[in-house]
Amino acid sequence: MHILGISAFYHDSAAALLRDGEVVAAAQEERFTRRKHDPRFPENAIRYCLAAGGIGLEQVDHVVFNEKPFVKFERLIETYLANAPRGFRSFKAAIPVWIKEKLFQKRNLIKSLEEIGAKGKIAERLLFAEHHQSHAASAFFPSPFTEAVILTLDGVGEWATASVSLGRGRQLDIVREIRWPHSLGLLYSAFTYYTGFKVNSGEYKVMGLAPYGEPKFAQAILDHLIDLKDDGSFWLDQSYFEYATGLRMTSPKFDALFGGKPRDPAERLTQRHMDLAASVQAVTEEVMLRMTRELARTYAVPNLCIAGGVALNCVANGKILRDGRFRRLWMQPAAGDAGGALGAAFAAWHLHLGKERRPNGTGDGMRGSYLGPGFEQPEVERRLAAAGARFDVLDDAAMLARTVDALASGDAVGWFQGRMEFGPRALGARSILGDPRNPEMQKTLNLRIKYRESFRPFAPAVLADDVAEYFELDEASPYMLLVADVKRGRRRRLGEAEEKLFGIDRLNVPRSDIPAVTHVDYSARIQTVHADTNPRFAALLGAWKARTGCSVLVNTSFNVRGEPIVHAPEDAFRCFMGTEMETLVVGNCVLRKDRQDPALKQDYKHAFELD
Repeated sequence: MHILGISAFYHDSAAALLRDGEVVAAAQEERFTRRKHDPRFPENAIRYCLAAGGIGLEQVDHVVFNEKPFVKFERLIETYLANAPRGFRSFKAAIPVWIKEKLFQKRNLIKSLEEIGAKGKIAERLLFAEHHQSHAASAFFPSPFTEAVILTLDGVGEWATASVSLGRGRQLDIVREIRWPHSLGLLYSAFTYYTGFKVNSGEYKVMGLAPYGEPKFAQAILDHLIDLKDDGSFWLDQSYFEYATGLRMTSPKFDALFGGKPRDPAERLTQRHMDLAASVQAVTEEVMLRMTRELARTYAVPNLCIAGGVALNCVANGKILRDGRFRRLWMQPAAGDAGGALGAAFAAWHLHLGKERRPNGTGDGMRGSYLGPGFEQPEVERRLAAAGARFDVLDDAAMLARTVDALASGDAVGWFQGRMEFGPRALGARSILGDPRNPEMQKTLNLRIKYRESFRPFAPAVLADDVAEYFELDEASPYMLLVADVKRGRRRRLGEAEEKLFGIDRLNVPRSDIPAVTHVDYSARIQTVHADTNPRFAALLGAWKARTGCSVLVNTSFNVRGEPIVHAPEDAFRCFMGTEMETLVVGNCVLRKDRQDPALKQDYKHAFELD
């Protein structure tokens, strides 16, 4: 039996395919259209999933959408009625779109699906899950647990902004909710907007900026914006926000409390912005810790699953793990709306159809999240040749040796192997790699390769068996969703003058023997690499360790600022030719920049808008 899950029409559209309850394929639409966070109907992602499953749409038993549009419309209308006449401009802008398009999403879905196949046979197979039910299903059903508490946190679904569920076997029961307009995700997004970054895209920048600041405004947030209870439940004072009824996130009252208007994206970041980031991060961590402590006390279940956009806050996840109230954590790697497509499919399989689960108790059901398109070697060569690339084709051993040579010489290496990752993190299939021992590597990657803000940290990819040698972590983190500190024995003692630095001046001070992946607070967002899910990346790390004695590589996503992660070999070649990357490895093809046709060089520095 085949079930196709779809997420669409807000941001990060995606599709996912299950066969008899097992994940076959999943992908975000943005990777195919090259439009970041593409919200449109995921036609390309659907076609890929069907091709990966070797089926047509007529062989799909159910198509499941990840939320209920009519319930969402109900929330919109009730919000405007409750706040009238406030918000009329927003109401005037939103209602025509709903009346013209969104109220008829079922009809539009059927029409779009019929253009792919199975004309006239879709309506009776179309199901709708609830938004937070989809998140919860995406977190629990592919997890390794037979029993777990599930916490979902995001901006908003239909009405819920947070939910708690209990998962046992094939059952998933939502037992608590926090409802609109009180939202931890939107509180964080308000500060994303206020510090000059793009909502639904720049939240991870706020998280990365936070260690440069002090949480000087945390008490003001707790005193004025959020009424936080001991159990983690909360209420937001809407007089400080305009997201419910206006056309911006914050109100003039918010601006007055924090000392001025929102930062223009082109404006220089100041210490105040860093302190604001540190403050909302600290409050977010406190909310999540209070929630999880209460859930552990109440339900006495040792396992916790997390999904929703807030689950991508890997700093908070790491603190929940170290807090120790739950013995084991598992976060859905595609925790945001894209993962809702997968969750909707799982909800149909287990909840609608009543099919049993078979978790293995150790690994999860995500296959390392390598669920996107892959390309066989002959196709890689054909596509690169068609793009005008000049390359050597090497056997596996020679390819690994050449890659290690490039990394050891200080190159930034584009690494394109196997099936593409599902979710926002590059996990060694569509990655840019570098030497973590090189103190200049962070600056090089940010300014010459990624063309993005210099403060942004980079993640270490480390052989799973060696993680405890480098970091204060002794368990798997395959999806780069846990932050832990670099071990004390690897840290560098700072000089007196270095200790006195604060803010962005701390950026270029090496802090450990792996400085390129050590953030200013000695933390790192860790990916453990496992040979059973990504044997080629594990082999590269093994070869790197044999050469250098180091089990760690810098791993960042294969894209530039504002661009989706590369999907096909020609995308990788274009990005390679548009940046100052020196080496590209695609399958067994190795490319050097100095051997390429100069006429193919591109200007990627201004090719994509700020994210």
